[in-house]
Amino acid sequence: MTRAALFGPAYRLGQALRPWLPRAVRTKLLAARAPGERPRATRARKMLLLEGCVQPSVAPGINAAAARVLDRLGVQLLSAPAAGCCGAVRFHLDDQRGALAQMRRNIDAWWPYLDDCEALVITASGCGVTVKDYGHLLAHDSAYAAKAATVAALARDLAEVVDALAAPLPVALHIPCTPQHGQRITGKIEPLLRQAGITLTACADSHLCCGSAGTYSVLQPLLAGALRERKLASLEAGAPALIASANIGCIAHLQGGTATPVRHWSELLDDALA
Repeated sequence: MTRAALFGPAYRLGQALRPWLPRAVRTKLLAARAPGERPRATRARKMLLLEGCVQPSVAPGINAAAARVLDRLGVQLLSAPAAGCCGAVRFHLDDQRGALAQMRRNIDAWWPYLDDCEALVITASGCGVTVKDYGHLLAHDSAYAAKAATVAALARDLAEVVDALAAPLPVALHIPCTPQHGQRITGKIEPLLRQAGITLTACADSHLCCGSAGTYSVLQPLLAGALRERKLASLEAGAPALIASANIGCIAHLQGGTATPVRHWSELLDDALA
């Protein structure tokens, strides 16, 4: 999963074969959607984007939408080609050595850009909670401790850099565990949507996990499925037109259990501003 050169083609093959795959596999594959073009304009304000490893293959439209949204706000998003997985997946699987190596590689890839960029923007909240912890995780490494602390301090969830945007549809908003309990940045997305005139449908027990939880939905499918059913019942109680979330793992997991469209909230803003 963390090797985009292998995961991307494998995932696209799975999408092509989706109708013939077992349901347990089929529900984990999102339908392919064109990401749309990214802005090419040069802006005075610049930020660095974590492209990620899984998200560009599973839902390439998310980062593209974020780039278009910020472009309309006068911000140019840059990418570091040598950066890759944030390290979260390996860390979840108890491969701390491999995860720390990925973190060091990212720091090396991002470092030349940081003098010109005011923030490191992350659209997957699961990645955000990990990158914001780089300073702690590499505090023991004398060669990287200071740089890791700098990167962590610059890391921002997309919600933290968007001021006031519009979205056209009523939405059931799912806030993943990672911004709520990991990054502790609750209450950021809701005002953005409400200020745009969007009515958010009620969602009971919004603090509870949807069952995605990184690799949990793969390793514990029965428990993850039960958690998803409970979360979807809460989200769909108000009959929303769609469900918005902030993390690619949660989006893919939730979409596997419902016909209601599940999208990243930045994609809604992108549609509204187009």
